[in-house]
Amino acid sequence: MMKQITQQHLINAFGGESMAHMRYLHFANIARKEGFDNVARLFEAIAHAEYIHAGDHYQQLKQLNGGFVANSMGAFGPGDTLKNLQLGIDGETFEITEMYPAYIETAKFQGEEGAVKTFEWALNTEKEHKKLFEKAKKAVDSKKDVQLGSIQVCGVCGYTLEGEAPDNCPICKAKKEMFKAFQ
Repeated sequence: MMKQITQQHLINAFGGESMAHMRYLHFANIARKEGFDNVARLFEAIAHAEYIHAGDHYQQLKQLNGGFVANSMGAFGPGDTLKNLQLGIDGETFEITEMYPAYIETAKFQGEEGAVKTFEWALNTEKEHKKLFEKAKKAVDSKKDVQLGSIQVCGVCGYTLEGEAPDNCPICKAKKEMFKAFQ
């Protein structure tokens, strides 16, 4: 039986990643309408990574049966692309500096190795998301679309990078074939 605090952290992480997935899809539509096609593609790629994170957390909860409340930080108040990129940066920063480090330490303390794994995968990926959002925000601050190559997302852990997919994911070691390209 999974320890209750780690279980609740997984539920909360699932909720937060699910909201990020939907929020970034909405942000992509706004960016595209404003003529920032590469920013829209970035939001879509990162939305896909958040979907994978949510699924990884959800799989750790397969022993549950019923409804549970998810308490998650969600960035609300969408606006133009510049504001939406800042909301993305703020959300990723929260996950990097507060949420996932606390969840990882608790899961380690409680001996919940599956949760540790999915939390660490997400944490390491969110660091890349933040960097990509910061790059995009710098361009949009200058009223330009961001210059991006192909964006690759690992289908196992959600790791996201610009450029070619590696032979093996640096986070989960998945093969190159497991990456999805957003071009």
